[in-house]
Amino acid sequence: MIIKSIAYPRAGLVGNPSDGYHGKTISFSFSNYQACVTLYQTPELEILPNTRDESKFDSIKDLANDVQLNGYYGGIRLLKATIKRFHDYCIMNHIELDDRNFTLRYSTNIPSRVGMAGSSAIITACLRALMAFYGTIIPKPVQANLILSVENKELGIPAGLQDRVAQVYQGVVYMDFDKEYMDEHGFGRYEYLAQNQLPPIYVAYRDDMSEGTEVFHNDIRGRFNRGEPEVVEAMRYWADLTDQVRDALIKRQGHEVIGPLLDANFNKRKELYRISKGNLEMVAAARSVGASAKFCGSGGAIVGTYKDEAMYAKLEKTLTGLGISLIKPVFVPPSLDAPLSL
Repeated sequence: MIIKSIAYPRAGLVGNPSDGYHGKTISFSFSNYQACVTLYQTPELEILPNTRDESKFDSIKDLANDVQLNGYYGGIRLLKATIKRFHDYCIMNHIELDDRNFTLRYSTNIPSRVGMAGSSAIITACLRALMAFYGTIIPKPVQANLILSVENKELGIPAGLQDRVAQVYQGVVYMDFDKEYMDEHGFGRYEYLAQNQLPPIYVAYRDDMSEGTEVFHNDIRGRFNRGEPEVVEAMRYWADLTDQVRDALIKRQGHEVIGPLLDANFNKRKELYRISKGNLEMVAAARSVGASAKFCGSGGAIVGTYKDEAMYAKLEKTLTGLGISLIKPVFVPPSLDAPLSL
């Protein structure tokens, strides 16, 4: 049996980065890109490399370009860490795994290091494949926690729950990370929102802005932990914006209402973070035609609303003229936790 599992990029529509700070956020998954893990039984356990794991280059320039796009480590470490964390979880929860081995390979076309959660998509796809192979059922909120632990605890990558919840649940998800609730349950309140309630949405990105999450999230965590009023208040502000957008979506209000809320989300972020010139130019270019714009995640990609096709045409002309890729996201339906077996 061949198991093929897929996970998708996510865009943080509003609220981020308050997911890691007991705030609220809304995110959605989209299928324009994907990470795929294929797993099948073999005599020995083997992880096959992808092009992102290459260590042979034509020149020093090619090596530098590869590091810029993919970082230093590729995807092998993500897969090894996921397998190890899955193994540890099963031991801790008295889940017996049989002694079969497997070969695992991955592929991904999710733009790298532009805030679309490409790394956690690989981990999510891998976890789904492992669950299917061993016939193990892990509840969705626990899956998200487990995926986060792969990055935080196993690999030391700073991250929050938002991306992992969005990719495990898929669809459009409202998340409330209330501290008291999380302390009691170990996870937040997660609620699906209807996809047809969304106004027209675009996603845009530029490869030359790629940088890891650990680069972007400078010392905001430390400032929050120290209780700096400016940072603590910003997290409350983003959580309130999230509730406003949720209410607007339920009322089926469109770009005219939701767009300014997304703009306000980015404007507050700009007050706290050091944002590169290229990212600021991308946001300004989108807003110049009347669209709203904010980061999808940590920078390099933006998400926003637009009024109609005429505005989208202007947006396309403006952004592509600057070398910025533009897509209409194809929304992914809520997850049924069913990897494809061939």
